[in-house]
Amino acid sequence: MAKGTHDYVEDPRNETILINVNGAITPRAEAMVSVFDSGFMLGDGVWEGLRVHKGSIAFLGAHMDRLFEGAKAIAMDIGISREELIARLYETIEANGMTACHIRLMVTRGIRSTPYQDPRVIISPATIVIIPEYKEALPSTVENGIRLFTVHVRRGDPAVQDPKLNSHSKLNCITACIQATQAGADEALMLDPQGFVATCNSTHFFIVRKGQVWTSSGDYCLGGITRSNVIKLCRENDIPVFEKNFSLTDVYGADEAFVTGTFAGVVPATEVDGRVLSQGRGPVVERLQGLYKALIESDTAS
Repeated sequence: MAKGTHDYVEDPRNETILINVNGAITPRAEAMVSVFDSGFMLGDGVWEGLRVHKGSIAFLGAHMDRLFEGAKAIAMDIGISREELIARLYETIEANGMTACHIRLMVTRGIRSTPYQDPRVIISPATIVIIPEYKEALPSTVENGIRLFTVHVRRGDPAVQDPKLNSHSKLNCITACIQATQAGADEALMLDPQGFVATCNSTHFFIVRKGQVWTSSGDYCLGGITRSNVIKLCRENDIPVFEKNFSLTDVYGADEAFVTGTFAGVVPATEVDGRVLSQGRGPVVERLQGLYKALIESDTAS
């Protein structure tokens, strides 16, 4: 069954990775959190996906900004400084002897004394878990692309649950992913409350029309780091780019489409709702893939 942009090359080394749980380096089989942990119990926390390239974490400053700003927005004390958390990240990849990997960094509000949503029942510092894995996007995904299906599940109004928060509570995106998968697609394309195209369930969405790159206004999606990097690359390389409202009609008539994310970078979206937009990656997507690869090289150069 398709896993979309997060499908990866299996690596047996992942069975014996070391995971950092609250500062303790722990074998995978022994890495655990309490059943009273806020993340397990209520999805109460924030997280980041990080890419390690040649021993360095790509775009680390932007990821730390988003994590600490998210924690502040939900009045959660991470409990250690930004510098201490960065040191913990590098300690974890060094303990595994990794120079290239994908990291899931998760911070929850901590352990609750009882199953209840009120943060005043917290009885521990925040829980901080760092999971590094040997994961690379499948070359076939990057070259041949994915298929999208527009789902009925909408991106939420910020007054309900702000989609800009990278929270552990992802049921909205999970239900979207389920619907897309059951429709035979790889990932879900999601609309905003007004019916304009917003984003995908786990990546950001772009189209190419007559040499112009379009993406949503950003009002109903996570502040994507890869998304912002691609917009910046377009502006620096004379590729017209627009953040704007557009509809599925604009998508169906596009020349190319693609999605972006930390794990796989820039990936073509060749089909939307049965409409074939391109055979594999088109010329604009291929150019942006090259530019993004060079940006990662530059950012992680020591």
